[in-house]
Amino acid sequence: MTINSLPDYFISREISWIQFNERVLEEAQDTTNPLLERLKFIAIVSSNLDEFFMVRVGSLSDQITAKFEKKDSSGLTPKQQMEQIGILVHRLIYNQFNCYNRSLKKSLKKEKIKFLKFKGLSEEQIKYIDSYYSKNIFPVLTPMVVNQSSPFPLIANKSLNIALLLKGDKDENIFATIKVPSVIDRLVKIPEEDGIAFMFLEDIIKMNLNSLFGALKIIDASCYRITRNADMNLDEEGAEDLLEAIEQSIKQRKWGAAVRLEIEKGMNVKLLKKLEMELEITKQQEYVINGQIDLTFLMKMARIKGYEKLKYEPIKPQLSNQFLKCNNIFDAISENDILLHHPYESFDPIVELVKQAAIDPDVLAIKHTLYRVSGNSPIIEALATAAEKGKQVTVLVELKARFDESNNIVWAKKLEQAGCHVIYGLVGLKTHCKVLLVVRREESGIKRYVHVGTGNYNDVTAKLYTDIGLFTSNPYFGADASALFNMLSGNSKPTSLYKFILAPLQLRDRFLQMIFEEGENAKNGKKAIIIAKVNSLVDIEIIKALYEASSMGVQINLIVRGICCLKPGIPGVSENISVRSIVGRFLEHSRIFYFYNDGEEGIYLSSADWMTRNLDRRVELLFPIEDNEARNRVKKILDISLLDTEKARILNSDGIYTRVDRRGKELINSQEKFYDIALQNDNKSKDKISHMKEYWKENGFVTKVSEKN
Repeated sequence: MTINSLPDYFISREISWIQFNERVLEEAQDTTNPLLERLKFIAIVSSNLDEFFMVRVGSLSDQITAKFEKKDSSGLTPKQQMEQIGILVHRLIYNQFNCYNRSLKKSLKKEKIKFLKFKGLSEEQIKYIDSYYSKNIFPVLTPMVVNQSSPFPLIANKSLNIALLLKGDKDENIFATIKVPSVIDRLVKIPEEDGIAFMFLEDIIKMNLNSLFGALKIIDASCYRITRNADMNLDEEGAEDLLEAIEQSIKQRKWGAAVRLEIEKGMNVKLLKKLEMELEITKQQEYVINGQIDLTFLMKMARIKGYEKLKYEPIKPQLSNQFLKCNNIFDAISENDILLHHPYESFDPIVELVKQAAIDPDVLAIKHTLYRVSGNSPIIEALATAAEKGKQVTVLVELKARFDESNNIVWAKKLEQAGCHVIYGLVGLKTHCKVLLVVRREESGIKRYVHVGTGNYNDVTAKLYTDIGLFTSNPYFGADASALFNMLSGNSKPTSLYKFILAPLQLRDRFLQMIFEEGENAKNGKKAIIIAKVNSLVDIEIIKALYEASSMGVQINLIVRGICCLKPGIPGVSENISVRSIVGRFLEHSRIFYFYNDGEEGIYLSSADWMTRNLDRRVELLFPIEDNEARNRVKKILDISLLDTEKARILNSDGIYTRVDRRGKELINSQEKFYDIALQNDNKSKDKISHMKEYWKENGFVTKVSEKN
């Protein structure tokens, strides 16, 4: 059958995104999660909403301004999407603060963790606050009165501010605003005899407003915060210096048009009207907050020390036994392919490969793609060391990694200063693939060692995201990695590739071909199965192909963490498709693709989601898993994910997610199961190689190689 683009077959991308954050909020509402971890989930909702408004709502605002009325796949115009967003986000924020005010704050108080207000402070606490204000806060504040000589100031994106309505000597209304300084911790610890107490910086400022405005009468003082359009369109063709152009665009992001105004509940009507006029905000863009504006502060709150019982039990990422059996990392990779499942298995071997390559005299070259790295990246340090030692080091730094541009500019400059050859990828494309190539001179000749994966080379997020990486010395992978880097540095299209499938060159066609072939197998009465684990499923052509395959009888199981525009369970269209989302302790980030292929199973990992941007506007990589042990491990990861009954939600044909029906089923938390497996594998050979493991932990492979050479 032919699938037409009927709106009833598709879920709006924006609505699906909001649904994902509803699932994150459910984790904050779930009392079986540790209390401080629940704070993290509720903070993530606020952080996600910020990015959603800056990018997605910002883009829709531009479309509405341009009178663009084309409907999306779900049949909604930009204006209709904006209306739906307003309804759903207002509901999400109501539920978020209902959870915060009625559940989390009360639970914190039971644990003797308090948020103080002026009412009820002891004399000692008032003295402490007065002293803290005069010494630390007052010198930093800049009150700004709006009048004929002082126009309304530019309010920075995501900054917290206090709006004031004052009365002058002639009884006239005066408007003023104060930026709550971001250079001072928002949570101020206050002396407390029983437990721990905090006061918000904005509340301390409100207590001391008379020190700023003298004899002027204060009618109202309420907090507000704006979110600005940060959807940047960069003309790379016309940018002679890409790095400089991006630096400029980052500055411009701070001053895009306001797309959201958050206001403290109870704000004076005159104040609100002034903000609406000056910021050019409509009622639809206003969000009244019943509590502290911007709950992202709870992420820091969740890290307070001394309350470990209110947090997840720390996991200890395991070292793969294959590394532990060998004297150096090159020997380990040469023995056979090594699959790592993070964060259950340690990210350290990836760092060690770069570190060892940096000091090994037999290593001739290192080539690396960097999309998002940590603030104090050991990989960056190792690459700089390698260049200083005279090795050929080529690093692709993706300057266009949204909201990481500033960080990546810093690393790019540092690497260039160290002598690395830094490249910024291809014009018009983001480079999102994750590849590390080490070229080494050995007795048998030149040998290439490769790491490819689904996640960023970030040692911090590797402890928080689930990702999969592969080490290999397979010469075909090495040849393809070299061809990929030649394409990125020389703007040359690879003539042929052995194992890699690249976007935007072949990846879309390859996916469509494999989906089509499963459909043909089902049509011919053969067993046909597709399993895909992705972060997002948005691309309409891929969705249509899945619908076609389903209608032919292919059994399709999808694990989609976030946005999913496909509707499962539609009779005659998607009745053979199931969709589940897993939201738990770790952010599900790995991309896995399985095709039964008439028994010749195709198992692949990728940096790409099933999104148009990944398939058409990014350099992405799909690669096969060929080692039998690694293949079995990937299949087991998919199997366990599909059996999750604790953290999985099922997408129904009406576009609504529900919890798994647990009746008669084993209770399985897939993330806990994966960690148990990692621990079991570690224990199997602990006695045999415990001495090697401790030596590796203390010294690393780098020390061994240094001594050897």
